[in-house]
Amino acid sequence: MSKKHNFTRDTAAEGVEKALKMLEGRWKLIILFHLFGGQVLRFSDLEKAIDGISQKMLIQQLRQLENDGIVRRIVHHQVPPKVEYCLTDWGQSLCPALDALLDWAAQQPAQTETTP
Repeated sequence: MSKKHNFTRDTAAEGVEKALKMLEGRWKLIILFHLFGGQVLRFSDLEKAIDGISQKMLIQQLRQLENDGIVRRIVHHQVPPKVEYCLTDWGQSLCPALDALLDWAAQQPAQTETTP
């Protein structure tokens, strides 16, 4: 059961700012899309799947997502070490909002040239 909020302009702006801060960064949304749908991926699989991301940046972005409660890090104590990542339930609940954002962006009206 979801809780309805009665936002004011100020509290809505603060809430959006807080949400965007958790998702800011070039790679976070890409990481999330790879993990949606219950995917559990090893670090190396994420690194291969995301073209152009450095190991350092992937580690940094995953740590931030983990600290914000969006991603869960699973460590399997074995040799060689195995670390996997998946979304928390709260992180997975972000999927419909991002789908809605994609739908919204796809509906962008054609740009027309205007003369000043």
